[in-house]
Amino acid sequence: MSTTPTVVLVHGAFADASSFARLVPELLDAGIKVLTPAVPNRSLSGDAAYISSVLRSIDGPVVLVGHSYGGAVITVAGAEENVKALVYLSGYALQEGESLGELQGRFPDSELASALVYTPYPIEGSTEPGTDVSVDIEKFPDVFAHDVDRALTRVLAVSQRPLAAAAFSEKAAVAAWRTKPAWGVISSNDNTINPDVERFGYQRAGIKAVEIDSSHVVMLSHPKEVADVIREAIAAIGS
Repeated sequence: MSTTPTVVLVHGAFADASSFARLVPELLDAGIKVLTPAVPNRSLSGDAAYISSVLRSIDGPVVLVGHSYGGAVITVAGAEENVKALVYLSGYALQEGESLGELQGRFPDSELASALVYTPYPIEGSTEPGTDVSVDIEKFPDVFAHDVDRALTRVLAVSQRPLAAAAFSEKAAVAAWRTKPAWGVISSNDNTINPDVERFGYQRAGIKAVEIDSSHVVMLSHPKEVADVIREAIAAIGS
């Protein structure tokens, strides 16, 4: 088995793997193996199961990184045996038996709450549609990525990967941070997730956290600082 760690980057809601476009070169240029799978964003259990299948295909240790809703996904999928460390970026560090809605409901709403758009989508085998949640395209730049170049946020706004509404109420089956070392980045100027949600979740989990004066997409606006946190996690599991 390989002893070289692979960094697996798990994107969140209203985004896709391209949200790591400025972070990936920082890691690759440092000689770090990287994988950025596309998350279905259909359900917490289903998304975690998919990421778990990706993790099982990797030879060697994994540092699992989750942004936003991706933090909830890595909280569950991070229980895979080859995951040696977790890194949360502006993310939800759920405890077992807790949903995103429950954690978020402890604190005042962010600007995201008034910018959400709900769209029905067909569910195979069901006569009832599901509901996709996305961010209003006009509000997206200020809510999601106010410190990122506007030319880029225009593209991000129209290429969102919605999150099924059901994922907000689904409870985490396990909390991998209980048995795995974890690091976190708090985006202190986050208009998508109340930064206090991030602070509370990280503190409760005993996650080593740093604060960056950033919008929600800290890996786009501060890729070097985020890469430093990931490199710290890699160094820790190798010692």
